[in-house]
Amino acid sequence: MTRYGTMMVLASVLLIGPRAIAVAAPEFRDLFNGRDLTGWVNVNTADDTWRVRDGVLICSGHPIGVMRSEKPYENFVLHIEWMHMEAGGNSGVFVWSDAEPDPRTRLPNGVEVQMLELEWPNLNKINGVTPPLAYVHGELFGVGGVRTTPDNPRGERSMSIENRCKGKGEWNTYDVVAIDGVIKLSVNGKFVNGISNATKRKGYLCLESEGAEIHFRNMRIVELPPGGSGAEQVAKE
Repeated sequence: MTRYGTMMVLASVLLIGPRAIAVAAPEFRDLFNGRDLTGWVNVNTADDTWRVRDGVLICSGHPIGVMRSEKPYENFVLHIEWMHMEAGGNSGVFVWSDAEPDPRTRLPNGVEVQMLELEWPNLNKINGVTPPLAYVHGELFGVGGVRTTPDNPRGERSMSIENRCKGKGEWNTYDVVAIDGVIKLSVNGKFVNGISNATKRKGYLCLESEGAEIHFRNMRIVELPPGGSGAEQVAKE
């Protein structure tokens, strides 16, 4: 069993009647090979927005936009490690997105898994009020018309129940379990957030460039069996 095998227990047993029949556990595969951008499409950023150095994917943060996976995904477990390099840095990973983003915002629809550096609330007060620190720790929310039901509501968004992220210059680990319109997020080894009833349930993964340098590494995915997503819940190719 791989180092992530314990996450796949649910996917490795098929229940038929009163009997449990063991089946082969799906295996993780690399989304980023550590050498180049194979498997990814630069959608609307500059040629030098994304580069690879010493096995790390580096995003300059400029201009605002995304790089997306070559193929769409429906049910999966995503492992991704990220590190902001600037105080108050802003980024994220989008799941179940259309291939093309909104030309006005330059960002896609889908469900965003927020990645904000710890100083973001202090540097971006809302009507003079500092947002709660939990705002930055893996907040989940639908964007571009996609609707969700938050586990831990902050308006229409869902915020983490515990502060677990590390600041600039330190690596953070997200494990994202996405199944049939439900997302559960583990931050640095503990599940702390989730949404359900997403109106989009199959689409592309997008890495966000939004004004600050951020690094990514060890991006892996395991695809799980498909669900019953209707045509209206599938991203546009």
